[in-house]
Amino acid sequence: MSKIASSTRMTEGPIWKRIVLFAIPLFWGHLFQQFYNTADTLIVGNFLGSNALAAVSSSGSLIMLLVGLFNGISIGASVIIGKYFGAGNMKALRRAIHTTIGFGLCCGVAVTLIGEIAAPQILHLMGTPDEVLVNSLVYFRIYFMGALGFVMYNFFMGILQALGDSRHPLIYLMISSATNITLDLILIAGFRFGVGAAALATTISQFLSAFLCLRQLLHNPEETRVSLKDIRLDRMMLPQIVANGLPTGVQNSIISLANVFVQSKINKFGALAVAGCGSYAKIEGFGFLPVTCFSMALTTFISQNLGAKEYDRAKKGSVFGVICSITLAELIGLLVYTFAPTFLSLFGGSEEVIAFGVTQARTISLFYCLLAYSHCMAGILRGAGRSTVPMLVMMICWCLIRVSYISIAVHFIPVINVVFWAYPITWTLSSIVFTVYYFKSDWIHGLEKQKFSA
Repeated sequence: MSKIASSTRMTEGPIWKRIVLFAIPLFWGHLFQQFYNTADTLIVGNFLGSNALAAVSSSGSLIMLLVGLFNGISIGASVIIGKYFGAGNMKALRRAIHTTIGFGLCCGVAVTLIGEIAAPQILHLMGTPDEVLVNSLVYFRIYFMGALGFVMYNFFMGILQALGDSRHPLIYLMISSATNITLDLILIAGFRFGVGAAALATTISQFLSAFLCLRQLLHNPEETRVSLKDIRLDRMMLPQIVANGLPTGVQNSIISLANVFVQSKINKFGALAVAGCGSYAKIEGFGFLPVTCFSMALTTFISQNLGAKEYDRAKKGSVFGVICSITLAELIGLLVYTFAPTFLSLFGGSEEVIAFGVTQARTISLFYCLLAYSHCMAGILRGAGRSTVPMLVMMICWCLIRVSYISIAVHFIPVINVVFWAYPITWTLSSIVFTVYYFKSDWIHGLEKQKFSA
């Protein structure tokens, strides 16, 4: 094995050490990513006012709806890459890497066109308040001018992480975060250019991080090095990538669609509610960091170890990762519950805005452990090549049941707290279903006869 292969393989060495050392850079990377996502909200709220803050906030769930599909596909690609890497099949590995990049380029162009064309219609369907509609549209369209950078960064990051490299994505996120915050301060705090400047700063930062990831892949050791002339859609590899990634992508999109529905219900409570809940969403993003990191670490760990036929090691690693994730998530939930007013005041806005955010935080934060559990279970099953299972569980629990609950409950009890309770209720349901599946199915041992074509 080459230097990169031997130093990043998760099929050998202490299980806890491999998972934690992989997850720590992911944590810091997502922390910096959350910082530059939050920078828009902090600076817009403090320098441009509550209506501008509501405009940025109302675009968030819509943005995640369109990018979720392609982020999910990139996760599916990383599973295929991780299994070939774990099995030591370098010929198939190179084909998987180059097909992933080619497919990512197609996805980036598609999401740009969708975002630019469909923005006005979807914002209207969401019931975006009239006073923030114009700014929401400006923010949305400028953001999606840079969608190719965002999509390609996620595909490049997925490739690096599948190879066990979570350090370089961390470095590149730190650089792009600093760039985003600096541009926000110059364009908004300095020149007062408006919400479009916040979207422009994010777009530039996303292209920068994508370029830096590509540069690393172009200089990897030979067997994992990207060659621009080899980028193509391999007709044998592409179906594997789509088959593993499409369920996760559909799941992300449907969940985001459900969240768009939730956002539309929040919108009915007015611009102050939109701004307050948008501010809480940024805080929640920090609370979800251990959830995201351990889920992604488990996907890579499981895929590499199943590729290497280390079935018992995969199962032990799954237990360790779940325990760590839910413990950290609950500690963060307690912190958010206790200091919610202080955290929310950082975003500016009136006392009414802060009150809406505090109400949401203190309804949801103590249940972060359930969210962590569900995401880790989903990550384990994706790594095992069973991405259809989490797709179905989350589509039913987090989409169908969540939307049905809100539609019925708000009709009879028109209070915003009823909307907030949709999250703990549906997280509980998905946790129960995942637990039953984990202990009743042969999710690892049933794969012993499975083969991955090269």
